[in-house]
Amino acid sequence: MNPDPFEYGWWLASRSAGIVAMVLLSVSVILGLLMANGLPARPGVKRTQLNIHEATALAGLIAIAVHGLTLLGDSYLHPSVVDIAVPFTISYRPGFTGVGIIAGWLAAFLGLTFYTRKLIGNKRWRTIHRATIIVWVLGVIHTLGGGTDAGTVWLQVILLVTGIPIVFLFIRRLIPEAANPSVPDRRPRRERNAA
Repeated sequence: MNPDPFEYGWWLASRSAGIVAMVLLSVSVILGLLMANGLPARPGVKRTQLNIHEATALAGLIAIAVHGLTLLGDSYLHPSVVDIAVPFTISYRPGFTGVGIIAGWLAAFLGLTFYTRKLIGNKRWRTIHRATIIVWVLGVIHTLGGGTDAGTVWLQVILLVTGIPIVFLFIRRLIPEAANPSVPDRRPRRERNAA
């Protein structure tokens, strides 16, 4: 007898939203790292890139919320609001699920700080925003450890295709500016001149 798809509808919705969130946030991280590395250098392209970066980050945050909220209807897990909002409280793979919950809250905090830049200052915001790579790493850990699709080739290919440029661009960003002239020197002019 075939299972009733409506019985698994909430789980399918949550699973789909989680995959969409991972892809959107990966694209947003790639675009953010490209900009942090000074790529591309053309101003018109930079503005478009910034707009896409912001749009994918916001869409990713919405997908994270849908991922968690649709689990409330799952007939297998029967999670409570506490289970989906507080790390390590759910009975299903609590470690990996807890990492995902932390990633979700951290993504919301870091993503929404974009709108507080004038209040907290651009320099402080940039420093805080650098922690976005942590969200991505936690999301990958959650996907591979808590996701039911972790063993599938198609999901592993998605993580590989998005992961390679993220790791490459992140390492490139860490290279000192003297060894990587394409990374913009963001030190104040007086510090650059003194060096």
